[in-house]
Amino acid sequence: MAENKRENIIDAARKVFSQYGFSKTTMDEIAQAARKGKSSIYYYFNSKEEIFEAVVKTEANILKEEILNKLNSTDEPLQKIKYYISSRTNGIKKLGNFYNAMQNDLLNHLHFIEQARKEYDEMEFDLICGILTDGNKKEIFDIQEPRLAAMVLITIMKGLEIPVFKDTLQYDLENRIDDLLDFVYEGIKKK
Repeated sequence: MAENKRENIIDAARKVFSQYGFSKTTMDEIAQAARKGKSSIYYYFNSKEEIFEAVVKTEANILKEEILNKLNSTDEPLQKIKYYISSRTNGIKKLGNFYNAMQNDLLNHLHFIEQARKEYDEMEFDLICGILTDGNKKEIFDIQEPRLAAMVLITIMKGLEIPVFKDTLQYDLENRIDDLLDFVYEGIKKK
C-alpha cells in the first residue's frame, strides 16, 4: 500500500518535472498532481531532490527494460544494434526527465546525477560491446577493437539525440537509423 502511494507520487512528479523542469517545479505542484497534501509527500520523500532522484531512477529502469526486451527478441547482432538505437532513441524521447538528468549540466549539484550518468554509460557500453563481440564470434562483423567500436557507436547515437528532441528530423527516425546502420555496417561487416 505504501509502495503504491510512493509510486503514484513518482508518476505524478514525472509529469510535473517534464512540464516545468527540475528548477521550476515546486513541492506544491507535485502534491497537487499527486492529489495529496504536501505533508503526505514529505512522509514519503524528504525533498524535491529525493523525488527527482526517484523519477530519474524510475525512467532509467523503464528505458533499460524497453531496450533489453527489444534486444532479447533477436539473436542477430546487426538487428540488435538497430533495435538498440531505435529503442534507446524512442525511449529517451519519451523519458524527458532521464534525458534531462543525463545532459543538463545545471543539475550537476544533485549528488545522484553523476552516479546515474556513470551507471547508464556503463550499461550502454557493456551492451554495445557485447553485441559487437557476439557479431565477431558469429563472423558477421570484423571488428579489431570492439571496445573502441562501441565508443564510436555510442557517440554516433548521442548525435541523434539533438534532432530527435528538437523535432528537426527531415524524415522519420526509422529511415535515419536504417541509413546510419547501412553506413556503420559497411565498416564493421566481415569482408
